[in-house]
Amino acid sequence: MNRLHVYWRLMRLHKPIGTLLLLWPTLWALWIAGRGHPSFMNLLVFVLGTLLMRSAGCVMNDLADRNIDSHVARTRERPLATGEVSVREALMLVVVLCAVALLLVFTRNLLTIALSVPALFLAGTYPFTKRFLPIPQAYLGIAFGFGIPMAFAAETNALPLSAAVLLLANMFWAIAYDTEYAMVDRDEDIPLGVRSSAILFGRFDVWAIMLCYGVFLSLLMWVGRIEGLGIYYCAGLLVAGLMALYHYTLIRHRERAQCFNAFMHNNWLGAAVFMGLVAEYLLRTTP
Repeated sequence: MNRLHVYWRLMRLHKPIGTLLLLWPTLWALWIAGRGHPSFMNLLVFVLGTLLMRSAGCVMNDLADRNIDSHVARTRERPLATGEVSVREALMLVVVLCAVALLLVFTRNLLTIALSVPALFLAGTYPFTKRFLPIPQAYLGIAFGFGIPMAFAAETNALPLSAAVLLLANMFWAIAYDTEYAMVDRDEDIPLGVRSSAILFGRFDVWAIMLCYGVFLSLLMWVGRIEGLGIYYCAGLLVAGLMALYHYTLIRHRERAQCFNAFMHNNWLGAAVFMGLVAEYLLRTTP
């Protein structure tokens, strides 16, 4: 049981925020592609797949950062940093998680299966982008959002404009929330040579985050125009916008605890957009 607990921690299953931040965009895509009635099997496959791939991503991230995590207060107790798990064990766990996720994908259509290849590549390479990309959060947004085109592919066997715009929106959302997260570690990341948007934006970090939230919400409005979504969807976006303004009150003084609280609160922002979609398809009177 002790080993299972260590693996549980390694996969970050005790911290579901990462899974939720992957899941909300995937659910947005499923609901839009399925016109409010996505296939139950697609819903099951994508929820389980999101959990599995987020877990695999956490392990891959810790493998890449195992020599850095011990120097950062927030991460020094992670199992690979403390030596509770060997590199070999972690690699085997990644293989098992990815294999199960791929088995799920293989139950879907050919387009979804084809898209799983770049999805796996993005998930596997993201941890290393912190070494050379000045804004790895943008790469994270694409990696975290790749469930969007896959969901459209599974539901419609096509990749419409809405899928591309929604993926781009997710990229800006990820830059916003992960910059809030990066602000927590910025002082420790700089001497370690770790790149992040918080370091890149510098003293303009707060305004850059708010700009990214603005672009994110504007792109979601564009998706609404493309798909003919109405007042209930817009209400969800309004609530999300008010939440983004609340984040400004949390991060404006750059206090670590408050920046982390803002990051965690993005779960509710993603939920607000989803609830707007659910209400739109349930309550609107026009098809």
